[in-house]
Amino acid sequence: MFGEGGPAFATGVDSARPREGDRLVAEDSEGKPKALQLLDIKIGDKPFGAFPFNPADGIKREGSRLNRIILVRFDSSELTPDQLARSADGVFAFSGVCPHRGCDVTEWNDKDRMILCYCHLSQFDPRNQGAVFAGPAPRPLPILPLKSEQSEIVIAGEFSSEPGGAKAID
Repeated sequence: MFGEGGPAFATGVDSARPREGDRLVAEDSEGKPKALQLLDIKIGDKPFGAFPFNPADGIKREGSRLNRIILVRFDSSELTPDQLARSADGVFAFSGVCPHRGCDVTEWNDKDRMILCYCHLSQFDPRNQGAVFAGPAPRPLPILPLKSEQSEIVIAGEFSSEPGGAKAID
């Protein structure tokens, strides 16, 4: 749905949008991608930045900032069956680009357990499909469904909507 050459015209192999079956790698990793494991994402920690990669070719898709993904984790016992269905054992994945003005989403409001964009203070509820909790964001953070296979975090589908904001730059 949101494949190569989207609105920001990313066309390289390393810019292809996340696909079902892709694994995730830490955004600051170097060298050959090593798939993130469920235990790499700690319950209650601030958002963890990642990029998708295809395990068959090992290409980290970091050529587009719209591929930046943030991961947050909740205790599975606190989640409803519907919430668990969109997560990998309580790990949720969202676009790392705010839908307001395209800033990087990196912060965590520990008190309310919300994802926070530092630019204009939009807050997003990760347990409610990234819904806007506060601030000027016009829509939820796009969610990326996940599953786990042998403790690896695996992408289970496409973003719920196109990543990026009104001023997002690829």
